[in-house]
Amino acid sequence: MSEQKSHRKVIIYGAIAAVVMFGFCFAMVPLYSLICKKVGINSTANSDLLTAVSEETTEKPDLSRTITVQFVATNHKGMPWDFYPRTKTIDVHPGENNKIYFYAKNTTGKTMQVQAIPSMTPTDALPYFHKIICFCFNQQTLKSQEDKEMPMIFRIDNAIPKSIRVITLAYTLFDTTPTETRKG
Repeated sequence: MSEQKSHRKVIIYGAIAAVVMFGFCFAMVPLYSLICKKVGINSTANSDLLTAVSEETTEKPDLSRTITVQFVATNHKGMPWDFYPRTKTIDVHPGENNKIYFYAKNTTGKTMQVQAIPSMTPTDALPYFHKIICFCFNQQTLKSQEDKEMPMIFRIDNAIPKSIRVITLAYTLFDTTPTETRKG
């Protein structure tokens, strides 16, 4: 009898664990999207963009402060694309919109699809750095030898701590070409 109770407990605990794991996995997608949207990482351009642009322009720039923003670009695993920021460093005032461009060229003999993944230092700047428009929001597809100027419009909140004077925004370009296209 006690062996049956033991098996029943294992089955009940296993079922509960499976339900909890399924619920956790199911909740990860919206939770991840929410976190990315809040910190401005890998967000998706959507109808909130118009609202964001209008909100971005209502804050008056703090002309008494200047923050240096550095831009860095790398290719994952030596991916054969030209990819770099047109502007490597820019001095900005908190509260103002700023526009820079990144350049990409597919130097291969085939059409490729890529995704730029951002990272930022110091990480304390993340909540204050807002990308209004960014090529990193979507995958980019370029034909063989095609090139593209890719804009990014961003703003830094006036509330950014005064101790943050330099921000480095780095993008790594990943090959996201569908597998069936890679073989062709």
